[in-house]
Amino acid sequence: MTESEYLTAISAFAYFGPMRARLLVSYFNSAAKVWKCTSKELLELGISEKKVKEFIDFRKSFNPELYFRKLSKLNIKVTTIFDDDFPDSLKEISGGPVVLYYKGTLKGLNASSVAIVGTRKMTFYGREVTEKFSQELSSFGVTIISGLARGVDTAAHKACLESGGVTVAVLGNGLDSVYPPENKKLADMIVEKGGALISEYPPGSPALPVNFAVRNRIVSGLASSVLVVEGAEKSGTLLTASHAADQGKTVFAIPGQITSPLSKAPLFLLKNGAKMATEVKDVLDELDIEVKVDRDKMETAMPSVPEEVKIIDILENEPLHLDELVRISGSKTSEVSARLTIMEMKGMVRNIGGGIYKKIK
Repeated sequence: MTESEYLTAISAFAYFGPMRARLLVSYFNSAAKVWKCTSKELLELGISEKKVKEFIDFRKSFNPELYFRKLSKLNIKVTTIFDDDFPDSLKEISGGPVVLYYKGTLKGLNASSVAIVGTRKMTFYGREVTEKFSQELSSFGVTIISGLARGVDTAAHKACLESGGVTVAVLGNGLDSVYPPENKKLADMIVEKGGALISEYPPGSPALPVNFAVRNRIVSGLASSVLVVEGAEKSGTLLTASHAADQGKTVFAIPGQITSPLSKAPLFLLKNGAKMATEVKDVLDELDIEVKVDRDKMETAMPSVPEEVKIIDILENEPLHLDELVRISGSKTSEVSARLTIMEMKGMVRNIGGGIYKKIK
C-alpha cells in the first residue's frame, strides 16, 4: 500500500478526523507507521484505552483491497494530501481535510472559482440574483462552487450548467448517496459536464447536520472568493463566510431589502467588512479577470448563439428596457440579463442607463 492508501484507511476510522490524522502522521512521520503502530504507542500519546481498542478492532476488520475495489465500483476516486492532484488551497487552511473522495474531475479547481452560498428557502429575488451571478461568472470561465443543498446552492449549480460552465458540489455525506435525494439528477449532470462531487466523508456516511457545518470550510477553502446571496440572522451561510474570512478569502454580499429576514446575513456581513456585489464586474475585478471590449471589432461583432440573435432582432428598431426584452423573448430575467452582459462585453449592445439597452450599429 502507498502512503496515500494508508492515510485513506486511517481516515475511514471516524475518530481519527483530519486534525488527529495530521498529528499522528506528523508524529510517526508516516501514514504506514500510524496504521501499523501498537496499542502501547497510541496509549502513550494520550488516546483513551477505549478508542485505542476501537481502532485496533477497526484495523483488523478493515480490508483495504475490498475497500478500494468498492470505491472503484461506485466510480469514486480518492486524493489525499500526499497526492499531486489534492487541491493546494485546502492544504493551506486550518483544520483542512486530509482525504477527499470525489466523482468527476478536479480540473475545474485549477481555474478561478467563486463559492455562491445562501439560504435553503430563498426568495424570488434570491433566485434571480443567484442565477444572474452564476451564469455571468461561469461565462467568464469561473468555476462555481456550492453545497448541492436546496435553495441557493441548487440554483447556483443549475444556472452554471445552463450557461455551459463548470461547477463543483461539496457534500456533507458519503458519495454513495446524494442529499437531498431530489438533486440526484443534478449531481449526475455536474459530473457529466466536467465538474465534480466532493466529500471528505467515506461511503456510507449519513447526511448528519453537523457534517454540513463542517463541510462549509471546504466550500470556502476551494474558492477564490465567496458570494453570499441570502441568509437569516443565524444562518449556516454566516459560518461559511466566517471560514472564508479566516482563510483570507474575500467575502462578497448582495444587498437585499432591509425588511426581509433573509437579508439579515448579507447586511450583517456588509456592516462588518464584506464587499458589496451589485454586478458581476465587482467579483471579476477581485479575481483580476479583466472585462475587455475590442473597440476595433465592435462594429463587426455578430451574434453567435440563438439567444443573441433573438435579442438583436428585438432591439433592431429601438432601445428597450430589460423587462420588455424578457417579456418579448419569453425567457427568464436572469437568462436575458446574463446574455446581455456577455453581448455588452462583445460590443453588440450597450446599456444606456436605467436598464435600457440599445443595439450597437
